[in-house]
Amino acid sequence: MICVLSADEISGIVRKLHGEGKRIVFTNGVFDILHRGHVEYLNRARDLGDCLVVAVNSDASVRRIKGPDRPVVPEADRSFVISNLKCVDFVCIFNEDTPYEVIKMIQPDVLVKGADWKVEDVIGKDVVEARGGKVVTINYMEGRSTTNIIKKILSGNSPRGK
Repeated sequence: MICVLSADEISGIVRKLHGEGKRIVFTNGVFDILHRGHVEYLNRARDLGDCLVVAVNSDASVRRIKGPDRPVVPEADRSFVISNLKCVDFVCIFNEDTPYEVIKMIQPDVLVKGADWKVEDVIGKDVVEARGGKVVTINYMEGRSTTNIIKKILSGNSPRGK
């Protein structure tokens, strides 16, 4: 089991991994109410390299981005669950609204976001491409989202799926 580290600690580890020729993949997100869509996304991100680093938005960051009713699950629990997925190598929590500073510290080879982002709009694209890396977008699983789960719960319908 890995634990949640600081971005600075992960940066030091990544420097060593780069020295060994390892390809580092980075993604970030809220990961509130973890569901199959999240796990599929993270598995596909991990397939793009040798090591997957996930930056999880802090509770304060989530509230600023998604409103006062989010997150549903606190950052310590969200990061613990993410860190225990077999596809994830390292997790950090960031308090800013974007992961730009974390990306600058970690210097990943591959930056991954959901396909709802245009590649040219992905935060940190400049940092990754400046060192010869690439930005990849991954399609979401249809009908799988935390927002949909919350809506189903609030409406009294269970979030059953196929």
